[in-house]
Amino acid sequence: MAPDSISDDDMRITEVGPVLLTGPSSNDPWITFAKRLRTAAFVEIRTDAGLTGIGETYAGYFGPELVGPVVDYVRPILVGADTTDPRELTARMRRSLTYIARVGAGAAVISAVEAALWDLAGKAEGVPVHQLLGGARYDRLPAYATGGPSPWPPEQLKRKLDRYLELGFTAVKVASGYLDQAARTPVPSPRGPEGAAQVEVEKVEMLRAQAGPDVGIMLDGHMGHRGDRDRWDLTTATAVLTALGPYGLTFFEEPLPYLDPGEYAELTRVSPVPVAGGEQLSSYDEFRLWMDRDAFAVAQPDASWLGPSEFVDVGRLAARRGAMVASHAWSAGAGVMQNIHAAFASPSALIVEIPPDAGELHTLLWGDNLVIEDGHVLRPDAPGLGVTLTDEVKERFPFRPGMEEFASVPGKRLRS
Repeated sequence: MAPDSISDDDMRITEVGPVLLTGPSSNDPWITFAKRLRTAAFVEIRTDAGLTGIGETYAGYFGPELVGPVVDYVRPILVGADTTDPRELTARMRRSLTYIARVGAGAAVISAVEAALWDLAGKAEGVPVHQLLGGARYDRLPAYATGGPSPWPPEQLKRKLDRYLELGFTAVKVASGYLDQAARTPVPSPRGPEGAAQVEVEKVEMLRAQAGPDVGIMLDGHMGHRGDRDRWDLTTATAVLTALGPYGLTFFEEPLPYLDPGEYAELTRVSPVPVAGGEQLSSYDEFRLWMDRDAFAVAQPDASWLGPSEFVDVGRLAARRGAMVASHAWSAGAGVMQNIHAAFASPSALIVEIPPDAGELHTLLWGDNLVIEDGHVLRPDAPGLGVTLTDEVKERFPFRPGMEEFASVPGKRLRS
């Protein structure tokens, strides 16, 4: 049987709809001090066989109200269709959106629909989604605790690191710069390349001394969404990563904005630290344009942003280009599982991103199907994605507008 087909070709789609929720961003106090609530957007696909597929789009974290109109637009393609071939149905949806949503939010919503189709396919065959995506290449994959902002003062960052190590993680990622824990505002950093490098070197020296030589350490520049005044240019990014060379970082994520593949390629060429990026790229074709320039040493596709199958395609592309893949996963529970299944099916997978002390919008969806041992995620074996979205969860966490990320941008109101 082909890996992207299912056995029951008589199962047909009867309903497709979005589910918007608002709930705790985390149970991790080192994250909730900055953001207590989050939004999440899912797509449910119901069939005449009584099975329901669940998928999530990372677009729900930023613009949840955008999800419904896209689902409404593609619903006629899906209702009445059989579920034999998720790739073909996904291709039809993408063709219908070629001019209006080839990339960006519309494409990201389609990733949730596609994930729900794969979830259905796995449930119908009784196999995990990674098997349908080409088969698991690993029994387990290294995992890192994605820690969000670096809290100020630095003693707080040391406590944060200790907490993640206590949870069993053997690798940790935190942001560049610092966020004042009391004021919830960025701590001003010295201007210029040397000043930026000094801040990050002192931070990594502290983390390395606290964690020891065997713990993986990663930094995230977040330059993909910083304002113009706070963005690093190529000169600054080069100075920072060069200064960090002796400290054995696993990678440095988003040291530049996504404006120029050539600048990323130049930084990747000269940097002693592996350069990671790609979380904002919403299609395989976008990744190809960047990776054909060798812009990333570590590609970071997100299966809740470009879909599970294109994540695996990016993994194959990375293998051909001599790069690695590290999943990006800041979505809720279904999106995390989408990324885990896609990573297990991808060649050259380096590590997977996991929210530590995850909140109930994560844990109530994945249940017992996300297992971490000795700092590694074990290969999931439940049928489909291994996620459940119950009526109880929907009732407990009703959608509340104004909780999305960047709601504090002028003209928006942050109500968290």
